[in-house]
Amino acid sequence: MSETKEKSLAKISGIVGIATLISKLFGLVREQLVAAAFGIGVVVNAYSYAYVIPGFLLILLGGINGPFHSALISVLSKRDKKDAAPLVETVTTLVSLILIIVAILLFIFAGISIDILAPGLQSDVREMAILQLQIMAPLAVFAGLIGIGFGTLNAANVYWLPSISPLFSSVTLVIGVGFLLWFLGDKIDAPEYVKLGSVVLAGTTLVGGILQWLVQLIPQSKAGMGKLRLRFDWKIPGVMDVIKVMGPATLSSGMLHINVYTDLYFASYIANAAAAMRYANFIVLTPLGIISNMILVPFMPIFSRLTAQENWPELKLRIRQGLLLTALTMLPLTAIFIALSVPIVKVIYERGMFKSDASAMVAPVLMAYGVGMFFYLARDVLVRVFYALGDGETPFRISIGNIFLNGILDYLLVDAFATPGLVFATIGVNVVSLILMLGILHKRLNGFPLGEWGMALFGLVIATIISGFASWGVNLGFTQLFNSNNLFLLLIQLGISTLVALVIFALIALQLKLPEVEMLATRIRQKLRR
Repeated sequence: MSETKEKSLAKISGIVGIATLISKLFGLVREQLVAAAFGIGVVVNAYSYAYVIPGFLLILLGGINGPFHSALISVLSKRDKKDAAPLVETVTTLVSLILIIVAILLFIFAGISIDILAPGLQSDVREMAILQLQIMAPLAVFAGLIGIGFGTLNAANVYWLPSISPLFSSVTLVIGVGFLLWFLGDKIDAPEYVKLGSVVLAGTTLVGGILQWLVQLIPQSKAGMGKLRLRFDWKIPGVMDVIKVMGPATLSSGMLHINVYTDLYFASYIANAAAAMRYANFIVLTPLGIISNMILVPFMPIFSRLTAQENWPELKLRIRQGLLLTALTMLPLTAIFIALSVPIVKVIYERGMFKSDASAMVAPVLMAYGVGMFFYLARDVLVRVFYALGDGETPFRISIGNIFLNGILDYLLVDAFATPGLVFATIGVNVVSLILMLGILHKRLNGFPLGEWGMALFGLVIATIISGFASWGVNLGFTQLFNSNNLFLLLIQLGISTLVALVIFALIALQLKLPEVEMLATRIRQKLRR
């Protein structure tokens, strides 16, 4: 592995990480404002269901590392740049036509969609959810366009804009909700303003998605990766290659998100469960999104270039790096979210309409999400290997089986653990997916040193347990000493407890002498010196 390649990989990771961090910080402000304005009541609970399908499409089709993004990179990275524009324009035309139909159907059948998704909703929540879904239905089209833009820009080595573009969506929502909060003040939770709040929340989400797409057009054109034009030449070389990866990959990722529908089906029978899951999930997705983009975005084109059999030794090394970098970044966060869930939720959300009873509902859900962080991202690393190999069918088949598994686990765990049980069910699905995909790749690539990888991961798990207990102990000590809801004291308590977890995890990880530890440590030192 050349030093130039390592620097290039580190540079891309840095660009993506900084851009995603900025975007996620604005996303955090957005969620804090929504929590302060609407708390955990009707508007947010309805939005949690109404946004499921548009949000699913934005993540599935429009997300970095989604199937559209991955399919375009896997094909464009192997072709001359001069062939890119016609290929991208043809794929964009085809995708847009299909998604316009999807958006129309989503608007017409919004009521049926909500009833299927959440049959247990109260009538007022159901009414608001249907209205919000109809407003956000056009996001189906823009989700596909955003995903295509991400893929083409990354294939042209443009990483900054795709990673920061979700910022525009967050800023739009912040302006809309902020103005509403300023205009209505304490009256914002009055029954006569519930519909207005629902319209503003859904409307600004739609406008934000449109802006996120628009900002991609000029750099995409300048990079020679296609313009906004209709093209119906389906016989252009590469179009079918994209479809062959995009189709099964979309279905595969879609099957995974059906698990979200299943979770929300059960959640609709638990008061405010969807809102609690939304708030907890966002806390986890903030660092997860930043780190996943840093790991998956630069690794995806590398996986694609190493698919020839003579390059398999380096491909295996890169897979190991992806998995162990995932463990090194996710497992300390697991320790932190489990040990410090209560102060984390208090510091982030507890203000305005978001009271202590809402914190008590969200904190256990956050702990459950924390348990599954490594499995979620590790599964995504292996999925990208399959995409790079031109195989979207295997993840799809696994996802189909996992739909049934998730339903069974939801049914078994929801009674025992309530809302956190729905999260544990998803974790179980990700664990099974990870094991199956690792086993298939082990056979296909002539074997992984699984024993060596397993010992490395076991050492990091031990580091997670020790650092988590240490952090929990420090937090407990602060709570017994001060037992205060003062924001300044909570920040100190949270900061010191988090630092303890990170330092202990790092010290133990360094003793393992893993190359990936040194790689990550070197990169952190370089960042701190700048």
